[in-house]
Amino acid sequence: MLHRRAHNARGGGGAPPALRLARDRLARAACPALRRALRRLPGRGRRSAAPAGALSHALAVLRVRNSALALALLPAAAAVVLLAAGAPAAARWAAAGLAAVTAAAAGAAALVISRARPAVTPTIEVPERSAPALYALIRDLAGRLDVPAPGAVALTPDCDSWLEEAPGPGPGSTVLVIGSPFLWWMRVGELRALLAPVVAGTGPAAHPDVAAARRCVRAWDAAARPPTAGRWRPLTAATARLSRLLLRAAAAHSAEMERGVAAAASARAQRVDHGLRVLAQEQVGLAYAGWDRLLTRVALPAWRVGRWPARLDAGVVAALTELSRRDRLAEGFAARLSERPACDLLEEPGAMDERISRLAARLFFGEAVGAGRAEAPAAEVPRQSTGAPEPGWAPVDWPSYPREVVDRIWRDRAARLFAALDAASAPTLSCLLTGLAETAAAGQLAARLGADAARADAARAAGPAGGSGVLPPPPQPPRSDRELLIDHVVAAVCCAAADTTGAAPGLDWLDGPVLLDESGEQRGQELCALVHTLVDEGDAGPLRKWLAETGVRPDKPVRLL
Repeated sequence: MLHRRAHNARGGGGAPPALRLARDRLARAACPALRRALRRLPGRGRRSAAPAGALSHALAVLRVRNSALALALLPAAAAVVLLAAGAPAAARWAAAGLAAVTAAAAGAAALVISRARPAVTPTIEVPERSAPALYALIRDLAGRLDVPAPGAVALTPDCDSWLEEAPGPGPGSTVLVIGSPFLWWMRVGELRALLAPVVAGTGPAAHPDVAAARRCVRAWDAAARPPTAGRWRPLTAATARLSRLLLRAAAAHSAEMERGVAAAASARAQRVDHGLRVLAQEQVGLAYAGWDRLLTRVALPAWRVGRWPARLDAGVVAALTELSRRDRLAEGFAARLSERPACDLLEEPGAMDERISRLAARLFFGEAVGAGRAEAPAAEVPRQSTGAPEPGWAPVDWPSYPREVVDRIWRDRAARLFAALDAASAPTLSCLLTGLAETAAAGQLAARLGADAARADAARAAGPAGGSGVLPPPPQPPRSDRELLIDHVVAAVCCAAADTTGAAPGLDWLDGPVLLDESGEQRGQELCALVHTLVDEGDAGPLRKWLAETGVRPDKPVRLL
């Protein structure tokens, strides 16, 4: 009887055969469904997806940390052994003192390393309420890749995208940083294909060992920076040296770990929009070229005169559209503009573009000389166009760029040129052409302008804010004194043309400031060739002929700043 009751309690023969058959079928059907439901739960089965190679190198980085900890505890272990072995009192006290000193030093170094904050490139945080469609696209992409979705999204004024660990533990601490030029130039499908390998990196990044190894490397890198002055300088200097030793020991494994993570993410992303990824990579190179050209030819001149273009990303689209119109290699790219741009995933792309443009000015140039106040944190950059502009540092929109930037640059250069020529009292083109008739005089004038420009750059760099960008601007070829002279002479001629004819300053998206005649045609190339002839050969005849044909009066004083 007892055996039968136990058998029935286990679901044995006491149940009817039909009931047992239905129960078994239900169990077999429920198990796969239950497993699929568990896999869909956040953090189940996806966050430990780290490649074996990257995981082994992550463990090697952690072994470097553990070895340093073991060395710090070695004197304490020796003291315990001596105490247990009944060693002489002198030996026990010496070992105990060494253990105490070593433990105190290790604890202080660990505290400094744990409190060190790694340098992070400022970005513009994009809350979900400002871009619900963008967040939905990223979550859908993460679901297709079977990896955790990033916890937040941020934008950076650069042609790059990466994952960044935000402060604090937890799966939601990963931030997806997207280059703003990609968001404005690319179409929605292209952006999704471009972000696929980046988002795929959240899987390996969430592995506990990989995350711990990355935290160690970041903490060591932050603590390895040169110490600042203060009473704790000896401690921070010793900790910095220790951190550099640890970084050197773990450098090879850290690099291989990152390569393994990147390779695994790229392989996982192959399953998503493979055809679009090829097109997206083409757009990356094009966007980078347009962004670099816009910064060096358009934005940098404006930053130098205390103005920051408030729609840089929109300018990238205009520059690349102009490139596609001029260059036969770029044919077909303009047809993409009929598709939905990725910036439509933002609720207010114009406001976001303004914040990114302000951050770009701060990153690549710093504050303008004479700015009224310090820059706010990157995530709290105010919208400058809705309030009073700061003294010496104000936004400028693209329609106002020729008047507020180009004309100011020309007249500032003309004023420098006539001051170096000792003709500030009578700033006319006739005086300038007469002074440049001799090659020796042109060389002396070029040397003066070069010295003045060097002093101005040094003063701007030594100022409290000007020229103190967090990142260096895109590299530019060095300019000789003669090239500076040519630029200043062209600026003086442009000022005279704007004062005496219907010419006006203009903006070319690829070449920057230009001179437009009454019909709107550019006259800059032919003017530069004539000025080259004047400066290099001392022949003012071709330039005088051009001035007569265009109606520019060389005897009328040039209006300066």
